[in-house]
Amino acid sequence: MSSKFDKSKLPSRHITEGPKSAAHRSFFYAMGVSREAMNRPIIGVATTWNETAPCNITLRRQAGAAKAGVEEAGGTPREFTTITVTDGIAMGHQGMKSSLVSRDVIADSVELTIRGHSYDALVGIAGCDKSLPGMMMSMVRLNVPSVFLYGGSILPGRFRGKDVTVMDVYESYGKFSNGEISEADLDEIEAVACPSGGSCGGQFTANTMACVSEAIGLALPHSAGAPAVYDSRDEFAVASGIQVMKLIEKGIRPRDIVTRESLENAAVVVAATGGSTNAGLHLPAIANEAGIEFDLAAVGDVFRRTPYIADLKPGGRYVAKDLFDVGGIPIVLKVLLEAGYLHGDCLTVTGKTMAENLADVVFPEDQDVVLNPSTPLSPTGGVVGLKGNLAPEGAIVKVAGMENLRHVGPARCFDTEEECMKAVVAREYHAGDVLVIRYEGPKGGPGMREMLAVTSQLYGQGMGDKVALITDGRFSGATRGFCIGHVGPEAAVGGPIGLVKGGDEITIDADSGEISVALSDTELEARRKAWIPRESDYRSGVLWKYANTVGPANKGAVTHPGGALETSSYADI
Repeated sequence: MSSKFDKSKLPSRHITEGPKSAAHRSFFYAMGVSREAMNRPIIGVATTWNETAPCNITLRRQAGAAKAGVEEAGGTPREFTTITVTDGIAMGHQGMKSSLVSRDVIADSVELTIRGHSYDALVGIAGCDKSLPGMMMSMVRLNVPSVFLYGGSILPGRFRGKDVTVMDVYESYGKFSNGEISEADLDEIEAVACPSGGSCGGQFTANTMACVSEAIGLALPHSAGAPAVYDSRDEFAVASGIQVMKLIEKGIRPRDIVTRESLENAAVVVAATGGSTNAGLHLPAIANEAGIEFDLAAVGDVFRRTPYIADLKPGGRYVAKDLFDVGGIPIVLKVLLEAGYLHGDCLTVTGKTMAENLADVVFPEDQDVVLNPSTPLSPTGGVVGLKGNLAPEGAIVKVAGMENLRHVGPARCFDTEEECMKAVVAREYHAGDVLVIRYEGPKGGPGMREMLAVTSQLYGQGMGDKVALITDGRFSGATRGFCIGHVGPEAAVGGPIGLVKGGDEITIDADSGEISVALSDTELEARRKAWIPRESDYRSGVLWKYANTVGPANKGAVTHPGGALETSSYADI
């Protein structure tokens, strides 16, 4: 073993070194691992490969390339997989209750695998929405040298001469149910919308968190851009495997990289690209692993001071491949850095700072996918935070592509997503209404479901810009329209959203950051005293466990205290 790796200071010494590890080594021999290979650093190569969705289907190939990089650089890779729940298939039914829960299960399972086998470092490869933050959370939690790699986006589909994504299929169902298109039309678009492996192509949650991986410094520059089916992804996988060995040598760990400043950089990129509101959950959750206080209000502060500059779906015209074709995420970072919106001195997995990584990047002027911050699509970020007597702990809304940023109207209340969907399909609502879906929060759902099916139905009916929708649940990154999520406190714990009655006037103002109901404090308190908690249908299993451990949405809906209460780190065992 090269002298640059001191095995006596690495966790894997507990399973490979000395007579006491004889039984451990016998298991390695059974898998064809030589004694010489055991004496090298042992690197976990974790993926969310599975056959549940196109998001993950290419990850096995990329894991093989990452392992080759680890071996080339003097390490011994050990591949393992963890679960995913794929939102596109879980959407619109009870399966969506499993989605956010899976983020924490992913983080927990990667932690347990690394801890249980005393691995020294981690290359994490993820493709689907919750697997990206879940994998990054595990890296920061374990604090062993780590490199994150996005599996890549899907290629855009083509429907009658236009690029389409799965969002268009959801909205086409709304048009079908409204009698605007035929079943044959629906069959045609569903067959072409997803033409390859890879994650959903718009600036939905997966591509948003892919941007975050580079902005926060856990991924190699340019690595998040190439579509999943491109062979160049394998080059980034090899490079990630090589780089994780360099991080061991240099002693650079995730908590050296994930700081308050790098979290702010990540929030800037979410806002600038009109990213998913789910980032308002995932950034606080990543921060929690490092013991950093960075809640929804802090995220919202960054959103509000950041211009919206990337014209990406669902609010804009372009998909992830288009951004890659003009230079990828580094051009977004470069133009934001030059305009003073990023902390350029943040350390990254390259061992260099953000500014050093971007030194040779040239922002291309002959394209309109990404604009200069001096001439933005809007001066306020594509995602903004809200607060008021209806959401004392805050709420979040994606305003990218919206023209009207204020809505005042009467509440129409539903205690489940299904109740609202039934009313929307039957057109039992009016223009100007504020549809309220509650008891769908982290505890109340349990699981904090996304509401893409409802919002897509509204758009399909041509009503997406004529009503507002608020919920203590979540919205998909593909959602568009005046849709406010993460309203907290949630209804299940007696939050104001659970006290609203039909006809109450609700005001939403994304310019001023207001979300309020026209009720006095006295009236709200009287309703709170009369409020009766709802019984959950989930009395056992993982959803029961989640409901009993999860915290509020504004803190990231996390299920453990995080790095702030640690007295020791796995990396130092």
